[in-house]
Amino acid sequence: MQFSKYSASGNDFVIFHTFIEKDRTNLAKKLCDRHSGVGADGLIVILPGKNNEYDFKWQFYNNDGSEANMCGNGSRAVAHYAYNNGLCNNKMKFLTGAGIIEANVTENIVESTLTETKIIDESFEEESFNWSFYDTGVPHLVTFVSDLDLYDKNIAKKMRDKYNANVNFAKIKDDKIFVRTYERGVEDETLACGTGMSACFFRAIREKKIVNEAEVYPKSKEKLILTYKNNKIYFKGEVLKIFDIIKNIK
Repeated sequence: MQFSKYSASGNDFVIFHTFIEKDRTNLAKKLCDRHSGVGADGLIVILPGKNNEYDFKWQFYNNDGSEANMCGNGSRAVAHYAYNNGLCNNKMKFLTGAGIIEANVTENIVESTLTETKIIDESFEEESFNWSFYDTGVPHLVTFVSDLDLYDKNIAKKMRDKYNANVNFAKIKDDKIFVRTYERGVEDETLACGTGMSACFFRAIREKKIVNEAEVYPKSKEKLILTYKNNKIYFKGEVLKIFDIIKNIK
């Protein structure tokens, strides 16, 4: 089978397209393994679209084989792959577990429009931090801190397990947002999480800490531009194709 490996803001993915829809949990575990597989944060499988409703749909698997409804960086990587493999035009719609996502590809810059953010809990105190709880396609806990060195992996894991959510520590400086994320499915801190950055951006908008557009930087330090309009978050940044690989899968 032929696969492509992509990176979007430090998140890496293995992507391929097929006509066959089936459970690929075990395949995801094999391919995402960083020792015996290709190595990635997730596997994205592209399946055919449906008439004029959407150009294609995806199956998204985390590194551990679990499925996720949405992935912000994955949405940009898959759009780049689909366009450059002739599966759609540079402006597209595709179906995820969170709903239909729109994306626009201009060379290596991809902007995707996330589904409308859902507020689960606006503010609560736990583990000496103030949290907000949002769903930006997948659930995210967000806390603002004065120093990102306050990120605590043990606390992040505890909150992840209790709320079954990704956990984000964020700092605002000079109208820019800096984010560290503990991600479900990877069960560790990742270099970037698109839906996590979006959740932090959404809280900053809600608390009037920034205007409706901001630069957001994950741990990878790659710049993303997030914009809020019409109750949706527009998420733009560079996508890189790393390589293609042909691998025998048993």
